[in-house]
Amino acid sequence: MDYLLYYLSGIIILPALIFSIICQSRVKSNFKKYSQIRNSRNISGAEAAYRLLQINGITDVKIVPIGGTLTDHYDPRTKQICLSQDVYNSTSVAAVGIACHEAGHACQHAEEYFPLKIRNAAIPATRIGSNLGIPLVLAGLFFSFQPLTYIGIVLYALVVLFQLLTLPVEFNASRRALATIENNQLLVGDEYSGAKHVLTAAALTYVAALASSLATLLRLIFISGRRR
Repeated sequence: MDYLLYYLSGIIILPALIFSIICQSRVKSNFKKYSQIRNSRNISGAEAAYRLLQINGITDVKIVPIGGTLTDHYDPRTKQICLSQDVYNSTSVAAVGIACHEAGHACQHAEEYFPLKIRNAAIPATRIGSNLGIPLVLAGLFFSFQPLTYIGIVLYALVVLFQLLTLPVEFNASRRALATIENNQLLVGDEYSGAKHVLTAAALTYVAALASSLATLLRLIFISGRRR
């Protein structure tokens, strides 16, 4: 029975890994496809993000370019929407969708969106769990010291919790972005559908991250139970 649980724990990882690979592939393929389609209003990602901020009455957030690809994010510490070069200056459908998504996070921050506050509060504990969780489990197993193993499992469970808290934050930012895009006709027709495809694919990567973390946690629990 112990060996069965051990092998089952390994099998759990495989579907999560495959799902993660598929999601990453979808993000890249959708981004590539809709990055080649210019929007009919000829607005850049930076302009779209600025427009969304204006609509929501936000005037203290800066929009700045950064390096890399798909490195776009909102930094609540500096109140900056950081857009990659493929998004900041681009007038593509993908650029408008991604930029508005990040502006959606700025809106969440401005109105103190409760799920965002909870997720941000969990970040310090999550970093500890990410750095120490698995090493402590392995150390506990190596030295046959079960309390250390339990501490590692609890710490890694914080990573799973953080991934779970991330989902409503990301989904809400995309909903805000798409609603603004549609209501203000920043993109129309197939352009709007393209932006929705890009943001939906991106959202699935957070689901994949949760599935991967949960699978790892279950594997740690199975292995710990087998070694007792």
